[in-house]
Amino acid sequence: MTIRKIKQFLYTFQQVPLLIYLLKWICICLLLGSVAGGLSAFFLESLAWATHCRENNLWIIALLPLGGFVIGLSYHLYGKSVVKGNNLILEEYYNPKKIIPFKMAPLVLFGTVITHLLGGSAGREGTAVQIGSAVADQITKYFKCSNRDRRILLIAGISAGFASVFGTPLAGCVFALEVLIIGRIRLDAIIPSLMAAIFADYFCAIWDVPHTHYHIATVAEMTPFNLLWALLAGILFGLTALLFSKSTHFWGQLFKNKIAYPPLRPVIGGTVLAIAIYAMGTTKYIGLGIPTIVESFSHPLNSYDFLLKILFTSFTLGAGFKGGEVTPLFYIGAALGNVLIWCIPLPMGLLAGMGFVAVFAGATNTPIACSIMGIELFGIESGVFIALACCTAYLFSGHTGIYASQIIGSPKHMFFGREKGLPLSKVKRTP
Repeated sequence: MTIRKIKQFLYTFQQVPLLIYLLKWICICLLLGSVAGGLSAFFLESLAWATHCRENNLWIIALLPLGGFVIGLSYHLYGKSVVKGNNLILEEYYNPKKIIPFKMAPLVLFGTVITHLLGGSAGREGTAVQIGSAVADQITKYFKCSNRDRRILLIAGISAGFASVFGTPLAGCVFALEVLIIGRIRLDAIIPSLMAAIFADYFCAIWDVPHTHYHIATVAEMTPFNLLWALLAGILFGLTALLFSKSTHFWGQLFKNKIAYPPLRPVIGGTVLAIAIYAMGTTKYIGLGIPTIVESFSHPLNSYDFLLKILFTSFTLGAGFKGGEVTPLFYIGAALGNVLIWCIPLPMGLLAGMGFVAVFAGATNTPIACSIMGIELFGIESGVFIALACCTAYLFSGHTGIYASQIIGSPKHMFFGREKGLPLSKVKRTP
């Protein structure tokens, strides 16, 4: 048999290497999903315990400065190589240098639980993504993966962490593909990303860890006027996402400029937060804020709730406390949507649901993933309004975001044409 005939034979059965490729990634993602899903379950249970303990022992908030010092010192002594968090994952994807140390996972898990236990305002997505990525990169080390496969595994790690902590495997899959480069999606990683998300969500669910359920009671008719109102709401959600991103970076830079010794930053920040919490006499704006998010779908909230959540969360994270931004973004968007009922004639639950995912879309530059997440959480009936809000918020948030290392693949508008290829940290203009 000649070489030509051998090539023709292999070409005829080209699905064979594809089947091998599929089986390979099923095995890898099964391993990744089982570990990441189990760790996410432990993390979620730890957060539930921390929240319950704090709400039943409010005196513990006075220990927030001490907790901040412990977090800051642990990263200063042992975590300098992983202190960038999610931005480190993005940088390793763009320019692979060395394996992400596994210590990223326990350090961020410990720091996030302490932050929530003692009264900081933070989320959980960042922690779950870092855990998933740290686990994924250990697989690349032991399996001697190529740089190409390592990039795919990092995507799968992001997907596994996101999907398991929120119970949204489809959104987790697309989020991991979409968040890496603004305006671009890497489809050659779609199978590993999807399988990692599904496996991680499944293994998290095995531990019977509940996820919060949200409900939009009434969806408006799809009329031209209602769709225009949805676009207006999307603009406001995008501007709010821009405000959150700018606030977080502002506080972070302020603490770095004014306080040279890193462990001291969360001490000062924790002291300010503890005083503010006791002065206000409420814990409404700290922690995850899940009760307020649920309430926003059916009961009127204060017009300033979303602004105070922006202030508390951006200050908490800027001071050096650990946790994610996404659940606070859910809170901010849902609370803003709730009060928009006074000027936008759409149902309260629908506006809260639109804001829930749209502010997140603008702050992370992931409109497709957030649209899918809205459909997974609220149902297909609100899908058109959700997608309009997410895409409009993505446009009007400008070239900002909570991940400063995100690279601009395709500018959002011709106005940003010269910014292609820049990380967000280098962008000087916003619309």
